[in-house]
Amino acid sequence: MWLLSQAAEACFDTPTWPTDRVFPQASIEFEVENADAVAAAGGELERAGFDLLHPARTEPWGQTVARLLTDDGLIIGISYAPSLHDERA
Repeated sequence: MWLLSQAAEACFDTPTWPTDRVFPQASIEFEVENADAVAAAGGELERAGFDLLHPARTEPWGQTVARLLTDDGLIIGISYAPSLHDERA
């Protein structure tokens, strides 16, 4: 698990977690096929009524990720990290 300040930076670009949000207790990320799949999954989650912490975005290190927070404090990420994929396949 991240430090709370690191989770806040990753989700809100600030070291302070918003007091109007459930404090995260754990996080899990699901790796998908490509960056477009992250955006598609984020859109599907929003259409299903989920409030994303942030939509799909590409981080400076190349990972594309969208995240949501469950009512019980689980940060769920839909992620594509190019370094985890063999692009030659």
